Amino acid sequence: MANLSGENRALITGRAGFTGGYVTRELESAGYRVFGTAETWAPASDDTTITVDLRDRERLRQAVEAIVPDVVVHLAAVSFVAHDDAETIYRTNLLGTRNLLEALSALTHPPRAVVLASSANVYGNAAMEVIDETVPPAPENDYAVSKLAMEYMAHLWQDRLPISIVRPFNYTGVGQPEQFLLPKIVAHYRERRPVIELGNLDVARDFSDVRVVANAYRRIAEHSLSGVTLNMCSGIGFTLSEILAMMAEIAGYEIEVRVNPEFVRDNEVKRLLGSRRRLEELIGPLNDIPLRSTLQWMYSDAGV
Repeated sequence: MANLSGENRALITGRAGFTGGYVTRELESAGYRVFGTAETWAPASDDTTITVDLRDRERLRQAVEAIVPDVVVHLAAVSFVAHDDAETIYRTNLLGTRNLLEALSALTHPPRAVVLASSANVYGNAAMEVIDETVPPAPENDYAVSKLAMEYMAHLWQDRLPISIVRPFNYTGVGQPEQFLLPKIVAHYRERRPVIELGNLDVARDFSDVRVVANAYRRIAEHSLSGVTLNMCSGIGFTLSEILAMMAEIAGYEIEVRVNPEFVRDNEVKRLLGSRRRLEELIGPLNDIPLRSTLQWMYSDAGV
C-alpha cells in the first residue's frame, strides 16, 4: 500500500504520552499530517490516533498499513526506570519495537526516516565526566537493558529501513507525570508543601527542555539520518541541591528535604552528563532553553 494522498505523513508511536504532544506540534508546524498510536486511549472524534498495543503484532501491522508514514518517531515505551514489571518492560520496549520495524519494512513504500528513542540510561555509571556516543554501554537496570537490547535488535533492520537511534538524557516540561523527579519537585513548591521526600541527593543529571527535545526529533527525522546513534542532551549537569535552590528562588520559600530510604536505589546512576557534539554536527545547533526557565514555566503553567 502506498501513500497516494500527496501529503507528508508522520507517525508518532506513544503520541498520547508526555513527549508525543510536543513532537506532534513540531511536525505539524513543519507541514506534516501527524498520525499516532496510543495504547489505551484515543478520542472518538480523532481519526489520526489509532489505539493499538505495540505487542499486538497483527493490529500494529494493520495500523501501519493504514497510515503509510513518510517519517516515524518511535516514542512508545515503558519509560519509568523504577517500573517493577520486568516482563512488560521487555515485551514493550524490545518486542514492541521489533513488531513496528517489521510492519514498516513490509510496506511497499517504507518511510524515509525512522527515529527510535532509546535512553542515556544505557551508559549506566560511566566513569567519565562527559559521555559521548563512543562510551561503552553498561546498563544498570531492566529499563536500560531493554533499551540497549532494542538498539541491537534495530541493527538487524538497518539494511531495510533508514533507522537513527537517539539516546535522550533527562528532559522535562509541562505535562510530565509527577512520578518523575522534576515534576514532583515543582508540584511540591507550587502547592507550597512544607516537606519533600527524595532519594539520593548527590545525583547529578543533564536536563533538557521537552520543547528543545521535540524540535530535535523533528530535525533528525527531516534530515533522514540513517545508521547513526546520537545523544540528545544539554551538556550541562545539575545536582538536586542546585535544582532545589532554583525552585526556592522561583517559589519564594525554602522546603524541608527529607531522604526517604525507599527512594534510594542501589543501582542509581550517580552522574549522567552528555555530549551532543555529534548531534549538532548533523542537524545544527539546538535552541537551548535554560533549566531555570523550564522550571519557571512548569511552576507557572499546570497545563500544556
